[in-house]
Amino acid sequence: MKALARWTALLVATVLFLLPFYLLLRNGLSTRAEITAPGWTFFPSTVHGENITDLFSLQDVPFAHSLLMSAVVAVVQTAGVLVVCSLAGYGLARIPYRHSKKVLYAVIATLMIPTSVTFVPSFVVVSTLGWVSDLRGLVIPGIFSAFSVFLFRQYFVDFPRELEEAGRMDGLSRWGVFWRIVVPNSRGFFAAIAVITVIGSWNAFLWPLVIAQSPDSWTVQVALSGLLTSQNPQLNLLFLAAAISILPIVLLFVFLQRYLVRGVTESGLKG
Repeated sequence: MKALARWTALLVATVLFLLPFYLLLRNGLSTRAEITAPGWTFFPSTVHGENITDLFSLQDVPFAHSLLMSAVVAVVQTAGVLVVCSLAGYGLARIPYRHSKKVLYAVIATLMIPTSVTFVPSFVVVSTLGWVSDLRGLVIPGIFSAFSVFLFRQYFVDFPRELEEAGRMDGLSRWGVFWRIVVPNSRGFFAAIAVITVIGSWNAFLWPLVIAQSPDSWTVQVALSGLLTSQNPQLNLLFLAAAISILPIVLLFVFLQRYLVRGVTESGLKG
């Protein structure tokens, strides 16, 4: 009886989880008339595969270019976060400094500041530097993540000191110990932070909406808003674009979800 109840609960949860994806796929392969029709059909009588061609051939919304831009921003920003935040976290965990705790508390305090408070000053700085509608304006402000620094610091606090001491005895500097011993033995945790950062960068909307003022610099989320706010919104193309835009993140989560679990368990945030 318990097994039946468990399987029933799992089936209901699966249906609820897959329902939005079904709606995106169903509406994306339909016509606008079929979406707004009073009667409901489980799937359109004719699958309109030409919607895919229509989506990627739009003149006012460069959807293919926006996918590429989002991929570039996500990869570059993730690489920057891994380098900058891992160095900051390692320094706070290992380098002796009498004010290290104060610096850590200051980093944690930034997590309590709403993004809306720093949004305007950040835009003023980026605009002054001439980075509006530029890849630098999309990437550089997001390279430092206080949350990632905190996670790296928590992980490195519990990293075996014996391995680092062995490297120092072999003549490695602190820099050499970090890159040749600590990083290779922390690949799982680095992968966890990378997954979290890629998802956050790919789904970012407000900052790219303000910075990417030229269609050539639009990310996929800005392109979706362009489909929604056009004078003649094509609902079927909007649903199809949404389905395509979430596909990379769904695949990333399916294949790398174990690293998300490892990131929590190895960061010292266990309950």
